[in-house]
Amino acid sequence: MLFPSQRWHNLWICTGCAPHNDGVPTRSPPRPRPCIRCGAEVEQALLGGDMSGDAIALTLMHGSSKHKIEISAVQEGCEPTLQDMATVIAQVTGVPQQLQKLIFKGKSLKDMEQPLSVIGVKNGCKIMMIGKKNSPEEEAELKKLKELEKSTDQLSHKLEEINAELTGIQNGFLARDLQSAALSKLEKKVKTTSEQCMKFLEQIDAMSLPDDFSDCRHRRKGLVKNVQNYLAQCDIIETNISQELEKLQSKNLTLAD
Repeated sequence: MLFPSQRWHNLWICTGCAPHNDGVPTRSPPRPRPCIRCGAEVEQALLGGDMSGDAIALTLMHGSSKHKIEISAVQEGCEPTLQDMATVIAQVTGVPQQLQKLIFKGKSLKDMEQPLSVIGVKNGCKIMMIGKKNSPEEEAELKKLKELEKSTDQLSHKLEEINAELTGIQNGFLARDLQSAALSKLEKKVKTTSEQCMKFLEQIDAMSLPDDFSDCRHRRKGLVKNVQNYLAQCDIIETNISQELEKLQSKNLTLAD
């Protein structure tokens, strides 16, 4: 059995090392921890509250609605963060994270990477959220953007495959007499991928989004950034292919002489 340390609320202490009058009811944590004095593994949680990995039960106030929510860390062994809480709130209320204004004890919460324990949020606390769901019109535009995102993900896979083939040629995994044809084929693939990127950018640019479609605008901005990144990768790969072709031609001329 574990007794809590009243001096160290975030540390562990076992029965043998704890004072006889120090015990309180406890609950099981996700994994054993060492006692701070003797090093023995203990399997009960301490006084002081929630351990990393445990869900935190909160009450969310949103307008006239009240929701009971539980926040757990996405990463195992870590404490729940404000980002984890915002994600759950978006799922429960339908209000996107970008449109949420989270308030705790009169203060606005903004640092998404901050653990809830640092903010002072613990079991039983109340969180207020101000924000509205997207309109049906904005949801329709979001759906289009999500479909474009899925399509652009294929560009990433194509570039990975092209890069892998190019690396294989550079490392000599292909016979020299076959390299020129293989490089020319890769060059065509890169140019095709680059053209697809330009078409996606044109499609995205053609979308007319009102100023108040903030969620759509945020998503479109991220999508444009991704496609521009793929275009930059195309340029780099195309340059590398050209250099390999020049090296190959130079070697062939040397051998001919």
